[in-house]
Amino acid sequence: MGIRECQPDISYYVGDRTQNAPQSIAIVDLDESLPTDIVIEIADTSLGYDLGAKRLLYEEVRVGEYWVIDVQNMKITAFRILQGLGSERITESSVLGGLRLSLLEEALQRSREIDNSQIGSWFMEQLG
Repeated sequence: MGIRECQPDISYYVGDRTQNAPQSIAIVDLDESLPTDIVIEIADTSLGYDLGAKRLLYEEVRVGEYWVIDVQNMKITAFRILQGLGSERITESSVLGGLRLSLLEEALQRSREIDNSQIGSWFMEQLG
C-alpha cells in the first residue's frame, strides 16, 4: 500500500470480519490484513488534524467508517469511506446496523451528569 503507519485511538472489526482480525496486539500489516470496519479518533486538541489529514489517511487505507469524537463539544463527526478515494458524512452507521450517531452524542452528554451503569441502562432502553 505504501502507507507506513497509522495509529487510531480505537478500531474495530465487526461481524463476520472479526474472523479476519489479527489475533495479537502487534502492529497490523495492511498488506496482509483487511483494514478495520470502524476507526475512531478522540479529538481534544487535534480536531482539525483528525478531520483533515487523518481522514485522508483513513480514506487511503479504506476503512469502512471513520468517526471523530470532539470531546470539547461532545459531538461525533462520522464518515463512510467510499470505494474510490473519498468519504461522505453520515448520521447513521451502516457498519453498526443503522445506529444513530445522535444517540451516541446524547449518551456522551449524559456522561457528564450520570454514571456509566445508568448510561448503559438508558442506552439499552433506547435501542429496545
